Amino acid sequence: MATRKIIVTVAPTGGMVSKAQSPHLPTQPAEIAEDTYRCYNAGASVVAVHARRPDGEATCNPAIYRDINERIRAKCDIVINNSTGGGINGDMIREMDNGFWEIMWEERIKGMEAGAEMCTLDAQTVCASFGGKEILVPTSPNRTRQLAEMMRERGIKPEWEVFSVENILQDVNTLIAAGGYDDAPHFINIVLGADRGFQGAMPYTPKILQFFVEHLPKNCVFNVSAIGPAQLPATTHALLLGGHARVGLEDNLYFSAGQLATNVQLVERMVRIVRELGFEVATPSEAREIMGLRPLHAAR
Repeated sequence: MATRKIIVTVAPTGGMVSKAQSPHLPTQPAEIAEDTYRCYNAGASVVAVHARRPDGEATCNPAIYRDINERIRAKCDIVINNSTGGGINGDMIREMDNGFWEIMWEERIKGMEAGAEMCTLDAQTVCASFGGKEILVPTSPNRTRQLAEMMRERGIKPEWEVFSVENILQDVNTLIAAGGYDDAPHFINIVLGADRGFQGAMPYTPKILQFFVEHLPKNCVFNVSAIGPAQLPATTHALLLGGHARVGLEDNLYFSAGQLATNVQLVERMVRIVRELGFEVATPSEAREIMGLRPLHAAR
Protein backbone atom coordinates (compact mmCIF):
# COMPACT_ATOMS: atom_id res chain seq x y z
CA MET A 1 0.00 0.00 0.00
CA ALA A 2 1.34 3.44 -0.95
CA THR A 3 2.12 5.82 1.89
CA ARG A 4 -0.43 8.64 2.13
CA LYS A 5 0.91 12.02 1.08
CA ILE A 6 0.14 15.03 3.28
CA ILE A 7 -0.10 18.60 2.01
CA VAL A 8 1.53 21.01 4.45
CA THR A 9 0.41 24.59 3.84
CA VAL A 10 2.26 27.53 5.34
CA ALA A 11 0.41 30.82 5.98
CA PRO A 12 3.33 33.14 6.67
CA THR A 13 1.70 36.55 7.07
CA GLY A 14 -2.09 36.87 7.21
CA GLY A 15 -4.02 40.11 7.30
CA MET A 16 -4.23 40.76 11.04
CA VAL A 17 -1.03 40.28 13.03
CA SER A 18 1.84 42.77 12.95
CA LYS A 19 5.59 42.92 13.44
CA ALA A 20 4.87 44.57 16.79
CA GLN A 21 3.42 41.23 17.87
CA SER A 22 6.24 39.18 16.35
CA PRO A 23 9.48 40.36 14.72
CA HIS A 24 9.49 37.06 12.78
CA LEU A 25 6.42 38.04 10.73
CA PRO A 26 7.30 38.67 7.06
CA THR A 27 5.32 41.55 5.58
CA GLN A 28 7.19 42.83 2.52
CA PRO A 29 7.49 40.99 -0.82
CA ALA A 30 11.18 40.05 -0.47
CA GLU A 31 10.64 38.91 3.14
CA ILE A 32 7.57 36.85 2.27
CA ALA A 33 9.29 35.21 -0.70
CA GLU A 34 12.42 34.35 1.28
CA ASP A 35 10.43 32.99 4.23
CA THR A 36 8.26 30.96 1.83
CA TYR A 37 11.38 29.49 0.21
CA ARG A 38 12.74 28.42 3.60
CA CYS A 39 9.39 26.80 4.41
CA TYR A 40 9.36 25.08 1.01
CA ASN A 41 12.78 23.61 1.78
CA ALA A 42 11.42 22.46 5.15
CA GLY A 43 8.53 20.60 3.46
CA ALA A 44 5.68 23.04 2.76
CA SER A 45 4.00 22.45 -0.60
CA VAL A 46 1.41 25.29 -0.54
CA VAL A 47 1.76 28.92 0.57
CA ALA A 48 -1.27 30.97 1.61
CA VAL A 49 -0.27 34.52 0.69
CA HIS A 50 -1.54 37.78 2.14
CA ALA A 51 -0.17 41.06 0.81
CA ARG A 52 0.87 44.06 2.91
CA ARG A 53 1.57 47.68 2.05
CA PRO A 54 5.03 49.17 2.67
CA ASP A 55 3.73 50.37 6.06
CA GLY A 56 2.80 46.79 6.99
CA GLU A 57 -0.98 47.20 6.78
CA ALA A 58 -3.24 44.95 4.74
CA THR A 59 -3.92 45.22 1.02
CA CYS A 60 -5.09 43.19 -1.95
CA ASN A 61 -3.24 45.47 -4.38
CA PRO A 62 -2.61 43.19 -7.38
CA ALA A 63 0.75 44.83 -8.10
CA ILE A 64 2.00 43.90 -4.62
CA TYR A 65 0.52 40.41 -4.90
CA ARG A 66 2.15 39.97 -8.30
CA ASP A 67 5.51 41.08 -6.91
CA ILE A 68 5.24 38.52 -4.10
CA ASN A 69 4.08 35.75 -6.44
CA GLU A 70 6.83 36.37 -8.98
CA ARG A 71 9.51 36.42 -6.30
CA ILE A 72 8.23 33.12 -4.89
CA ARG A 73 7.98 31.49 -8.30
CA ALA A 74 11.54 32.53 -9.14
CA LYS A 75 12.70 30.51 -6.14
CA CYS A 76 10.55 27.36 -6.20
CA ASP A 77 7.45 25.58 -7.50
CA ILE A 78 5.38 25.79 -4.30
CA VAL A 79 1.61 26.13 -4.92
CA ILE A 80 0.59 29.80 -4.56
CA ASN A 81 -2.77 30.60 -2.95
CA ASN A 82 -3.73 34.30 -2.73
CA SER A 83 -6.28 35.63 -0.25
CA THR A 84 -9.51 37.37 -1.24
CA GLY A 85 -10.17 38.17 2.41
CA GLY A 86 -7.50 40.84 2.73
CA GLY A 87 -7.25 42.00 6.32
CA ILE A 88 -8.57 44.22 9.08
CA ASN A 89 -6.76 47.47 8.31
CA GLY A 90 -4.98 49.35 5.54
CA ASP A 91 -6.63 49.41 2.13
CA MET A 92 -9.21 46.84 3.12
CA ILE A 93 -11.60 48.60 5.48
CA ARG A 94 -13.93 51.58 5.58
CA GLU A 95 -16.20 52.96 8.30
CA MET A 96 -19.91 52.94 7.54
CA ASP A 97 -22.57 55.39 8.70
CA ASN A 98 -24.05 52.87 11.14
CA GLY A 99 -20.86 52.54 13.22
CA PHE A 100 -19.74 49.26 11.70
CA TRP A 101 -16.61 48.87 9.63
CA GLU A 102 -16.52 46.82 6.44
CA ILE A 103 -13.87 44.84 4.59
CA MET A 104 -14.57 46.19 1.13
CA TRP A 105 -15.73 43.80 -1.56
CA GLU A 106 -14.14 45.80 -4.37
CA GLU A 107 -10.75 45.51 -2.65
CA ARG A 108 -11.09 41.82 -1.79
CA ILE A 109 -11.63 40.68 -5.37
CA LYS A 110 -8.34 42.27 -6.47
CA GLY A 111 -6.59 39.28 -4.90
CA MET A 112 -7.53 37.26 -7.99
CA GLU A 113 -5.64 39.52 -10.40
CA ALA A 114 -2.04 38.44 -9.77
CA GLY A 115 -1.73 35.04 -11.43
CA ALA A 116 -2.16 32.73 -8.42
CA GLU A 117 -3.10 29.08 -8.93
CA MET A 118 -5.53 29.16 -6.03
CA CYS A 119 -7.49 31.82 -4.12
CA THR A 120 -9.46 31.67 -0.91
CA LEU A 121 -13.23 31.67 -1.25
CA ASP A 122 -14.85 32.58 2.07
CA ALA A 123 -18.41 31.42 1.51
CA GLN A 124 -20.00 33.21 4.44
CA THR A 125 -20.75 36.56 6.03
CA VAL A 126 -19.05 37.19 9.37
CA CYS A 127 -18.54 40.01 11.85
CA ALA A 128 -14.95 40.23 13.03
CA SER A 129 -14.17 42.03 16.30
CA PHE A 130 -10.68 43.57 16.52
CA GLY A 131 -9.23 46.58 18.26
CA GLY A 132 -12.62 47.85 19.39
CA LYS A 133 -14.01 47.69 15.86
CA GLU A 134 -16.81 45.43 14.64
CA ILE A 135 -15.83 44.67 11.05
CA LEU A 136 -18.35 43.14 8.65
CA VAL A 137 -17.14 40.73 5.98
CA PRO A 138 -20.26 40.43 3.82
CA THR A 139 -20.21 37.54 1.38
CA SER A 140 -23.83 36.93 0.41
CA PRO A 141 -24.87 33.87 -1.63
CA ASN A 142 -24.74 36.03 -4.75
CA ARG A 143 -21.24 37.26 -3.92
CA THR A 144 -20.12 33.72 -3.19
CA ARG A 145 -21.37 32.70 -6.63
CA GLN A 146 -19.64 35.72 -8.17
CA LEU A 147 -16.32 34.78 -6.54
CA ALA A 148 -16.64 31.23 -7.86
CA GLU A 149 -17.46 32.50 -11.36
CA MET A 150 -14.52 34.92 -11.38
CA MET A 151 -12.13 32.20 -10.26
CA ARG A 152 -13.43 29.81 -12.91
CA GLU A 153 -12.96 32.47 -15.62
CA ARG A 154 -9.35 32.98 -14.51
CA GLY A 155 -8.48 29.31 -14.15
CA ILE A 156 -8.09 29.65 -10.38
CA LYS A 157 -8.86 26.77 -8.03
CA PRO A 158 -10.96 27.93 -5.07
CA GLU A 159 -9.98 27.08 -1.54
CA TRP A 160 -13.40 26.94 0.12
CA GLU A 161 -12.78 28.39 3.58
CA VAL A 162 -15.41 27.42 6.16
CA PHE A 163 -15.91 28.49 9.78
CA SER A 164 -19.01 26.47 10.64
CA VAL A 165 -20.90 23.42 9.43
CA GLU A 166 -23.59 25.83 8.22
CA ASN A 167 -21.05 27.24 5.74
CA ILE A 168 -20.58 23.77 4.30
CA LEU A 169 -24.24 22.79 4.14
CA GLN A 170 -25.79 26.08 2.99
CA ASP A 171 -23.06 27.76 0.98
CA VAL A 172 -20.32 25.45 -0.28
CA ASN A 173 -22.52 22.43 -0.98
CA THR A 174 -25.09 24.57 -2.83
CA LEU A 175 -22.58 25.87 -5.35
CA ILE A 176 -20.77 22.56 -5.74
CA ALA A 177 -24.09 20.79 -6.35
CA ALA A 178 -25.02 23.40 -8.98
CA GLY A 179 -22.01 22.30 -11.03
CA GLY A 180 -19.71 24.29 -13.26
CA TYR A 181 -18.01 26.32 -10.55
CA ASP A 182 -15.31 23.99 -9.26
CA ASP A 183 -14.25 20.64 -10.62
CA ALA A 184 -13.63 17.85 -8.14
CA PRO A 185 -11.69 17.31 -6.02
CA HIS A 186 -12.93 20.30 -4.04
CA PHE A 187 -10.42 21.77 -1.58
CA ILE A 188 -12.07 22.68 1.73
CA ASN A 189 -10.18 24.54 4.47
CA ILE A 190 -11.80 24.09 7.89
CA VAL A 191 -10.91 27.02 10.17
CA LEU A 192 -11.29 26.41 13.89
CA GLY A 193 -10.39 28.38 17.01
CA ALA A 194 -11.39 31.78 15.55
CA ASP A 195 -14.50 31.95 17.73
CA ARG A 196 -13.12 34.75 19.91
CA GLY A 197 -12.78 37.10 16.95
CA PHE A 198 -15.28 35.93 14.33
CA GLN A 199 -18.99 35.70 14.93
CA GLY A 200 -20.23 32.27 13.87
CA ALA A 201 -16.82 30.58 14.07
CA MET A 202 -16.28 27.41 16.10
CA PRO A 203 -13.64 26.42 18.67
CA TYR A 204 -11.54 23.32 18.18
CA THR A 205 -12.52 20.17 20.01
CA PRO A 206 -12.13 16.63 18.68
CA LYS A 207 -15.91 16.25 18.47
CA ILE A 208 -16.37 19.53 16.59
CA LEU A 209 -13.73 18.68 13.99
CA GLN A 210 -15.21 15.20 13.56
CA PHE A 211 -18.63 16.82 13.04
CA PHE A 212 -17.23 19.07 10.30
CA VAL A 213 -15.60 16.16 8.51
CA GLU A 214 -18.79 14.10 8.61
CA HIS A 215 -20.61 16.87 6.69
CA LEU A 216 -18.04 17.54 3.99
CA PRO A 217 -19.18 17.18 0.37
CA LYS A 218 -18.24 14.14 -1.68
CA ASN A 219 -15.07 14.20 -3.74
CA CYS A 220 -13.29 16.74 -1.58
CA VAL A 221 -9.85 17.15 -0.04
CA PHE A 222 -9.92 18.84 3.35
CA ASN A 223 -7.37 20.90 5.20
CA VAL A 224 -7.49 22.20 8.77
CA SER A 225 -6.33 25.59 10.02
CA ALA A 226 -6.60 26.51 13.68
CA ILE A 227 -5.88 29.65 15.64
CA GLY A 228 -3.40 30.07 18.48
CA PRO A 229 -2.87 27.10 20.80
CA ALA A 230 -5.46 25.09 18.85
CA GLN A 231 -3.14 24.90 15.85
CA LEU A 232 -1.03 21.95 16.98
CA PRO A 233 -3.77 19.58 18.21
CA ALA A 234 -6.24 20.45 15.44
CA THR A 235 -3.79 19.98 12.59
CA THR A 236 -2.50 16.72 14.08
CA HIS A 237 -6.07 15.50 14.46
CA ALA A 238 -6.73 16.43 10.83
CA LEU A 239 -4.06 13.98 9.67
CA LEU A 240 -5.70 11.17 11.63
CA LEU A 241 -9.06 11.94 10.00
CA GLY A 242 -7.64 11.77 6.48
CA GLY A 243 -6.97 15.46 5.95
CA HIS A 244 -4.12 17.89 5.50
CA ALA A 245 -2.66 20.66 7.66
CA ARG A 246 -1.91 24.39 7.63
CA VAL A 247 0.53 26.10 9.97
CA GLY A 248 2.13 29.54 10.08
CA LEU A 249 2.22 32.90 11.81
CA GLU A 250 -1.05 34.01 10.22
CA ASP A 251 -2.79 31.65 12.61
CA ASN A 252 -0.42 31.17 15.52
CA LEU A 253 2.55 33.25 16.74
CA TYR A 254 3.91 30.80 19.32
CA PHE A 255 5.89 27.59 19.18
CA SER A 256 5.19 26.90 22.85
CA ALA A 257 3.97 28.93 25.82
CA GLY A 258 5.85 32.22 25.82
CA GLN A 259 8.16 31.25 22.91
CA LEU A 260 7.57 33.10 19.66
CA ALA A 261 7.75 30.88 16.59
CA THR A 262 9.11 31.29 13.11
CA ASN A 263 7.22 29.96 10.11
CA VAL A 264 10.03 27.50 9.44
CA GLN A 265 9.83 26.11 12.98
CA LEU A 266 6.10 25.51 12.61
CA VAL A 267 6.54 23.78 9.25
CA GLU A 268 9.42 21.64 10.52
CA ARG A 269 7.36 20.48 13.49
CA MET A 270 4.38 19.57 11.31
CA VAL A 271 6.66 17.65 8.93
CA ARG A 272 8.06 15.70 11.91
CA ILE A 273 4.52 14.86 13.05
CA VAL A 274 3.52 13.76 9.55
CA ARG A 275 6.45 11.36 9.40
CA GLU A 276 6.05 10.11 12.97
CA LEU A 277 2.48 9.13 12.10
CA GLY A 278 3.75 7.06 9.18
CA PHE A 279 2.78 9.45 6.37
CA GLU A 280 4.93 11.33 3.88
CA VAL A 281 4.97 15.01 2.98
CA ALA A 282 3.66 15.85 -0.48
CA THR A 283 5.88 17.74 -2.88
CA PRO A 284 4.27 20.69 -4.70
CA SER A 285 3.75 18.53 -7.81
CA GLU A 286 2.10 15.83 -5.68
CA ALA A 287 -0.03 18.47 -3.94
CA ARG A 288 -1.20 19.73 -7.33
CA GLU A 289 -2.19 16.21 -8.31
CA ILE A 290 -4.07 15.69 -5.02
CA MET A 291 -5.96 18.99 -5.42
CA GLY A 292 -6.61 18.68 -9.16
CA LEU A 293 -4.39 21.57 -10.23
CA ARG A 294 -2.55 21.78 -13.51
CA PRO A 295 1.12 20.73 -13.19
CA LEU A 296 3.99 23.20 -13.40
CA HIS A 297 7.11 22.39 -15.39
CA ALA A 298 9.43 23.35 -12.51
CA ALA A 299 10.78 20.36 -10.60
CA ARG A 300 11.39 20.25 -6.88
